[in-house]
Amino acid sequence: MPRAGLTPERVVRAAADVADETGPEKLTLAAVARRCGVSLPGLYKHVDGLDAVRRGIAMLAVEELAARLAAAAAGVAGREALVELSAAYRGYAAEHPGRYALSVRAPEPGDTEHEAVSDRAVAVVASAFKGYRLDDGGLVHAIRMWRIACHGFVTLERDTAFGLPESLDETFDRLVDALDQAFREAAPQRAAEPERPARGRRPRRPQ
Repeated sequence: MPRAGLTPERVVRAAADVADETGPEKLTLAAVARRCGVSLPGLYKHVDGLDAVRRGIAMLAVEELAARLAAAAAGVAGREALVELSAAYRGYAAEHPGRYALSVRAPEPGDTEHEAVSDRAVAVVASAFKGYRLDDGGLVHAIRMWRIACHGFVTLERDTAFGLPESLDETFDRLVDALDQAFREAAPQRAAEPERPARGRRPRRPQ
């Protein structure tokens, strides 16, 4: 009989904690079973295998990250939204390194449930970037640029790959400033309004 109170969702959360502690590369079903207090055969009553557990962690992490981003960007726009969003992203990755590492996993083709979770996360970022007034294509590029920049930074920071003495916080601030400038420059310029004729004078007809 399955352990009372144990569900697939609880197994995934336990596995996410294990991944945070040991790293996703060391995540095993045996370790998850120990965390859940069941035998390995007993764990299979709740999950189909390690790949299913990794998928579950990826979806959980994206949902958690999206919720944190939404809270961070609430009530702010433009550069302030970018700053708050980026800080929240960095904070989540530092607090949950195992979850985060699995969150970058793309949904498998046809996995509509995973795709829906990812789409909701993208929608949060897109809403936060509305203040930059980017067109549809520009918004996609901006979201990609932001994700690439943040992911690269938090991954190198996690791996202690920054060895020079200058402040990492300052580097991160400068990175966000650079993104802000790039997004502002990418915004479509409004067409200049046609010059109005001086009062009392009729406009000249085109020749």
